[in-house]
Amino acid sequence: MKRLIITGVIIGILFGGGGCSKKQDNTVSVRIAYFPNITHSQALVMKDQKSFEDKLGDTYKVSWYSFNAGPSEVEAIFAGKIDLGYIGPVPAINANAKSKGDVKIIANACEGGAVLLKSKDAAINSVSDLDGKIIAVPQLGNTQHLCLLNLLTENGLAAKTDGGSVEVVAVANADMQGMLERGQIDGALVPEPWGSILEESCNAKLILDYDEIFASGAYPTTVLVVNNDFYKKHKDIVQAFLEVHEETTDYICNNKEEAIETVNSQLEELTGKRIDVEIIKHSFERLNFTVKKSEEAITALSEIALKQGFISEIP
Repeated sequence: MKRLIITGVIIGILFGGGGCSKKQDNTVSVRIAYFPNITHSQALVMKDQKSFEDKLGDTYKVSWYSFNAGPSEVEAIFAGKIDLGYIGPVPAINANAKSKGDVKIIANACEGGAVLLKSKDAAINSVSDLDGKIIAVPQLGNTQHLCLLNLLTENGLAAKTDGGSVEVVAVANADMQGMLERGQIDGALVPEPWGSILEESCNAKLILDYDEIFASGAYPTTVLVVNNDFYKKHKDIVQAFLEVHEETTDYICNNKEEAIETVNSQLEELTGKRIDVEIIKHSFERLNFTVKKSEEAITALSEIALKQGFISEIP
């Protein structure tokens, strides 16, 4: 009998028995994804300054989640674990197409910032010289990969996977330097700050600057997306986020030195490493932080993605 009484008391405590009711938690959660990269500077600055949290107030719980690749972020959005996210345009396009519009691009964040480099000893002076060469991109199917494929097409070349002569390989940004120095790759199309890092660390030579890669530099490098289910339920939160996103963009453009220090501090916190300030300053010269959506460039990237078989229809 004693055991039964004790068991009943425990069950009552666990499930709110005994006349005591648990206070309901009405806090709304907002989960935001981003990359630890300078092309996601708005996210890094907002996270550091807690400006979005301040705008929403105490009845909201804001959580920031760091990702290293677009596909993993997209999977998290599909799984309902992310509400808003900073991400590359090509993964965003793929997500929009696969979800039939449930993942939407609602603002731009950063434009430009990708360069085509060669190793110091490679006999490459133009895109046409990539014939027979090994060229690296950070990830197959990402923005830099599609830009490279487009450059090859414009110059009468193609990747080996498409019957051409250029071997396109995926190499993590952090591994590019060693592979260039060892001659394992002849060149790379990479985003900042890796372009500036490779120029500085292994004397890589510039073949095409950011404004020669695609759309005269007016192509998105980072966009802001929203899970449509979250948007339907919380339009006011999404609007508030867009307002802070725009305010932060203006802050970065008008206070670059302060912004660079904040970005670098966040990168150190997330990765354990700081980037040389001069590297970031040089990178910022190749970047344009803007909230205005590049409709024409996004459509053009969608058409390239369709042609290359990464999506089945224009979203």
